[in-house]
Amino acid sequence: MKSCQNIHIIGTSHISPESIALVTQYINNNKPDIIAIELDKQRLKALFSHNKPSITDIKHLGLKGFFFNLLGHYIEKKLGKLVGTSPGDEMKAAVRLARNYKLKLALIDQPIEITLKKLSKITFKEKLNFFIDIIKSPFSQPIIKPFDLKKVPSEKAINQIILYIRKHYPTIHEVLLEERNKIMAKNLYTLTHNHPNAKILAIVGAAHKNAIFNILRNKIHHSNNSSINNNLQL
Repeated sequence: MKSCQNIHIIGTSHISPESIALVTQYINNNKPDIIAIELDKQRLKALFSHNKPSITDIKHLGLKGFFFNLLGHYIEKKLGKLVGTSPGDEMKAAVRLARNYKLKLALIDQPIEITLKKLSKITFKEKLNFFIDIIKSPFSQPIIKPFDLKKVPSEKAINQIILYIRKHYPTIHEVLLEERNKIMAKNLYTLTHNHPNAKILAIVGAAHKNAIFNILRNKIHHSNNSSINNNLQL
């Protein structure tokens, strides 16, 4: 967990039972005023409706965006079956607890339609890398050492994955990680600015946690310095 002023950030794996336990335990023990989660309105609705990606989504997401959504849904569902969870169960637990304790719920991610449409800009080289990775995977060493899917991956494993994605899939790295990290950090900063005395719990994927924390810390540090300078000028 990372903490920045009144914001506490839990990094989760969207299919791990450990993530559900971490989120549930923290909320039960600390009763934060606001629970901020890595979702938008459409994904929150989909999480509780159990609707599969539909061919009608093409008109909103575009053809490439639709296939990225379909592929992501398929992979997470398959991995979730291996550990006995459904993708996003830790987010569901957080939403239910927010309702039970009458806590405020904040959706801090950008709309999924925007994210998936931006992914359609993936380059030919990245597509080729993806094809090569699939062909090579049965015969080569894995990018990282195998880890327990029931737990949140270690920071070392997460960093190795992020570095690999940044090198071989720069568009995916920019769209899925860098841009969304900035958006979620900005939304969290706005929350703490609008609710300065509120205890805020942010629940995001483990690959986002450190970057969001660093962006937030810099924003808050810059804001504090600006306030001091303004007071001195007065």
